[in-house]
Amino acid sequence: MTQTKQRLTFEEYLTYDDGTDARYELVNGELVAMNPPTWLHFLIAKFLERAFDDEIAKLQHPWLVLQGAGQQTTNDGSRLPDISVALSESIEGCLDQSAVLTIAALLVVEIVSESTATQDYREKVKEYEAKGIREYWIADPDPFGASKYIGSPKRPTVSVYSLVDGAYQVQRFQGSDRVLSRTFPGLQLTAEQILRAGR
Repeated sequence: MTQTKQRLTFEEYLTYDDGTDARYELVNGELVAMNPPTWLHFLIAKFLERAFDDEIAKLQHPWLVLQGAGQQTTNDGSRLPDISVALSESIEGCLDQSAVLTIAALLVVEIVSESTATQDYREKVKEYEAKGIREYWIADPDPFGASKYIGSPKRPTVSVYSLVDGAYQVQRFQGSDRVLSRTFPGLQLTAEQILRAGR
């Protein structure tokens, strides 16, 4: 991730084009270039996208699983979660606009890389909580999170932050632990299945 000096409003960010294929998050009004994902990162996201699509079909909810769409978090901030689950109606009437949710997603997933660990565990938790995103998953396959976030000794971990009375409560899942989700209560996946997807 590389931060630029240019400051933008959220509205300017939605139409920003520097003539490259670079993707940016907006953090306190400043553009932050995002590195392309690793293959492992991509395969975990694809695995979760399929699993969530299957659960949505079972539940028959009008929800969408989005990979690569943005999420506005503050008046001058927008993130690019690896996966978002959103109400279908949240994109109605804006199909010709930039793919950035302004309404809080139901669930977002970030897959940790060495360069994003601090943002995923500290900054994004606060932003997603304040936005009212009811569930935030952090998938940490390598693991890069500090011991205070994933325990010691450090092991690959899926952390699920659930919004309860306006504040996140976290549960951590490792190895053969079944990952528990309020959004997808019937989901039958272990932490290991998620974190080893593609290996």
